[in-house]
Amino acid sequence: MSNYGIWLSFNNQQEGFQVPINPGSIEIGNGGNGRTYDVAGLGEVNVIKDPKLAEYSFSGIFPAQRYPFVAASILLEPQQYIEYLQKWQASKRPIRFVFTGASFELNTPASIENFDWKESAGGSGDIEYTLRLKRYVFYAAQRVSVTTQSVNGVETPVIEQAPPERPNDQQPPNTHLLAAGESLWAVAKRFFDDGARWKEIQQLNGISDAQLKSLPVGYELKLPDPPGGTMYA
Repeated sequence: MSNYGIWLSFNNQQEGFQVPINPGSIEIGNGGNGRTYDVAGLGEVNVIKDPKLAEYSFSGIFPAQRYPFVAASILLEPQQYIEYLQKWQASKRPIRFVFTGASFELNTPASIENFDWKESAGGSGDIEYTLRLKRYVFYAAQRVSVTTQSVNGVETPVIEQAPPERPNDQQPPNTHLLAAGESLWAVAKRFFDDGARWKEIQQLNGISDAQLKSLPVGYELKLPDPPGGTMYA
């Protein structure tokens, strides 16, 4: 089973696919937020701040036929990839971006910042595309209440933060529905942060080696106990 590939999914893997042809390269940007100021007597000083969110960009082809270099076990029509990405981008919600390579791996929620595509001239229906993603950080507003307190006869506003919410101790489900283009290795990586555990999932579900590349979308997989991973994007 290949350890190199890109998987994109949406809404906790209810929809998703493996990028059919691995791009030649992935560009990763990690810019800084530092600012420079002129200070009397010191000259120019640099104030280091938190780094910007990482950006990932790559280009490739959505093929209209199964070429020998297609990496995905499940190949969709080119228009289906376009419809997925356009719908996800319009939802204003993050997707899940998973990349596995020889030297590093990525598994992060991300926003679709830019998606450009065109039909290749003489490409028999192949679609050329460029995709730019940005790492997404989940956040939520915190509830506060404002009261007043008398200090030396002066009413002063006091902000009281609500107590932290009780941690969510709900156990993740111990089954998973296979998404389009998803492999057992990707499932093991997502739930256990260890792709090498795909063999446990294979054995638990009684899947033969011959069935590995032909598992249907929506196939219900049993996950070893206790399930792990974080259920989002």
